[in-house]
Amino acid sequence: MGIYLVSVGAQDWLDGDEDEGGKGVLAAALDEELRRRGLAPYESVPEAAAFVRGSGLSFEEKLVPAMDGFGALCREHLSPKEGELLLGWSVLVPFSLDEEIRLPVESAYTDETVIAGAPEVLALAQRLAAAIGLPVESIPEACDNLDLTMWFLEGPAKEAAAVRPGPWGEDLDTAFYVALYLRAAQHSLRRGCPMTYC
Repeated sequence: MGIYLVSVGAQDWLDGDEDEGGKGVLAAALDEELRRRGLAPYESVPEAAAFVRGSGLSFEEKLVPAMDGFGALCREHLSPKEGELLLGWSVLVPFSLDEEIRLPVESAYTDETVIAGAPEVLALAQRLAAAIGLPVESIPEACDNLDLTMWFLEGPAKEAAAVRPGPWGEDLDTAFYVALYLRAAQHSLRRGCPMTYC
C-alpha cells in the first residue's frame, strides 16, 4: 500500500468507470473548463505503452520518504503561491496553464481535483534542483518501475552523494521529492500524458 505517482494512458483517461481507475468524468470536466477559458480541449492523450523496463514510456514511483524537509525547502525557495502549485495538484497535464484548475470531481485523496500544468511544475522543480545541487544527470530518467524510488532507497543515492557531495546528499528524502517532481513533469511533457496519484 501507499501513495503512487503514475502516468495515465488514453483508455484510462477517457474511461468513465472511476471504480476501475477511469478518469472519464474528470477528462470531460477538464475539457469543458478549457473551452470555457478559450483553450483547446485535451484530446491527444497517448495510449499506455506495454511495460518495458527502462523504456521511459510509463511512470510509476512510490512516495515513501517523509516530506518534512521537502516542505521546508519549498518554503525557503518558493513563494507560498508557488509552493501551493507544486505541492497542491492532484493531476498534472502536459501543457501550460496560467493558473491551476479546480474541478468539483473527486480525486484519489480529496473531494476535488486540482490540475496544474507540467511546464509550470517543471520550472519550480528545476529551481529546487539547482538550490540543492541535485546531480540531475546521475538520477534515473526512466521511472517506469519505481526506478527513482529504489535509486534513493536502495543505496545508489548514498554512493553518489559520497562521490559528489553537496546539499542534495545531506537530506536524501528531500532530494527524492525534488527528483520526483522534476522527473514527473519531464515525463508528462515528453510523453504528452497526464500524471496522477493513486
